[in-house]
Amino acid sequence: MDDSEADFNLKVVMVDFKQCLNEKEEILMNHYLSGWWGLVNRFLNSLGAIFAFIKDVVAKLQIMERLRSSPQGEHYASLQSMVAYEVGHQLVDLQRRSRHPDSGCRTVLRLHRALRWLQLFLERLRTSPENARTSTLCTDSYNASLAAYHPWVVRQAVTVAFCALPTRKVFLEAMKVGPPEQAIAMLDEALPFLERVYDVVQKLYAEHTLLDLP
Repeated sequence: MDDSEADFNLKVVMVDFKQCLNEKEEILMNHYLSGWWGLVNRFLNSLGAIFAFIKDVVAKLQIMERLRSSPQGEHYASLQSMVAYEVGHQLVDLQRRSRHPDSGCRTVLRLHRALRWLQLFLERLRTSPENARTSTLCTDSYNASLAAYHPWVVRQAVTVAFCALPTRKVFLEAMKVGPPEQAIAMLDEALPFLERVYDVVQKLYAEHTLLDLP
């Protein structure tokens, strides 16, 4: 483990989400992806194989990294420029997955939905009592977000997996910002930025009728 990993805490990750909105409220892709990588590699994965379904998120992040580093990468500097480019050049499958299954718009939509689940879960962790069951908090967050987009078999498997989640105290300690009360204070400060990023993406996709991409 290098020094950057040893010094990691969730507050550092949340800074990326804070910085991914510029003064025009454009989503800067580099910060958005960096924030997600931090969540996956240094927080969620540290909590065990229970988050194996995050592998799908990793695949989506890799797609976006390839697009960002491609010859067309300048069009993927922000979410707004990406949407304008892909919609304007008909690079998005609006009706069914066929010619462009890995379009940036479709890929970010999947990340967007997963971010909603995580936002809801962290909010429930922040506001719940010490003896709250994390399996219940996570299931409620999942049912209010990702579950609507998963087939029954996946929903059942995920719900069963949530039963093995660590305690609320373990989750808060995994954030590595100090005692649980400090983790709660950090979430209180950081979650509004996560919510703002979600709201900006939601509005942009709604304006372009992209929220239900196949």
